[in-house]
Amino acid sequence: MKQLFPAQHVMGFLFSLLLSLIALVVVWFDLSFTAGITILIVTALVQAGLQLFLFMHVKENAESKTLYLNILYALFVGLVTIFGTLFAMHWGYMVR
Repeated sequence: MKQLFPAQHVMGFLFSLLLSLIALVVVWFDLSFTAGITILIVTALVQAGLQLFLFMHVKENAESKTLYLNILYALFVGLVTIFGTLFAMHWGYMVR
């Protein structure tokens, strides 16, 4: 019976709830901008990784190398989009 109980998934769910509670505490106690944004970014990245690897079963697939490459590619495209937008709009680069 112990083999049928998804203990790892239950622990992941509880950890996700804890990370959400930490984010709520940051907003509730009105921390400084730097402390608040740092805690929120760290908890968001940890929770995204937890969701991806535990609940999306990335590591359980036979083609995990392909999935990891797809994740890295998506991360690269996302970062290029974000920093390209910041470069064009915020840092004042304009094509004439």
